[in-house]
Amino acid sequence: MIKPVFAIAMMTAALHVQAASPAKQELVQKVLQLWQIESVGQLMLQEPVNEAVAQARVVLQGRVAPERQEAAMRDITTDAKKFIDETSPVVLGSTKKLVPSTVAPLLAERFSEEELTQIVAILESPVRQKFEAMMPEMQKTLGEKLAADTRPVIDPKLQDLRQRIGLRLRTAAMP
Repeated sequence: MIKPVFAIAMMTAALHVQAASPAKQELVQKVLQLWQIESVGQLMLQEPVNEAVAQARVVLQGRVAPERQEAAMRDITTDAKKFIDETSPVVLGSTKKLVPSTVAPLLAERFSEEELTQIVAILESPVRQKFEAMMPEMQKTLGEKLAADTRPVIDPKLQDLRQRIGLRLRTAAMP
C-alpha cells in the first residue's frame, strides 16, 4: 500500500513542476544553483566519517601507547580521506539525480514566482556573501576564545572522562 501512495505522490510532484510556468521553473533552477544543495549529500557523507575518526581518536588515547597514537591516527585519517574521495562522486551523482524529483517540486509547489525571486535575491545578496565569507573567521575567533575561557574547567573533566572510558573499554575487553 505504501508503494502506490509514494508513486502517486512522486507523480503529483513531478506534474506540479511540469505544470509550473517556464519562468517559475527557471527560478527554481536558479535557487538550486545558488543554494548549492549538492553540499547536503557531501555533509551527510562526512558526518559519520568524522564521528568514526573522533571515536577512533578517543579509543587510541585509552588503548595505545602515546608514541604509537600519532602514526595510528595518521593511518586512520588517510583511510577516512580515501573513503571520502572514493564515495563522494557516488553521493554527488545521486544528489544531482534526486534533486529534480525531490527538492525542485517542493520549491515549485510551495513558493510563488515572487517568493522565488526574493529567495534568489537573498542568495545573490553581497551582504549574505560577505557574511558567509566571514563565517570561518568568526568561528575560529569564537572557538579560540571559548577554548581559552573553558579550558581550566573542561580539560580536567575531559581528561577524567577519557580515563574512565579507557578503563571501561579495558574492563570490557578483559576475558
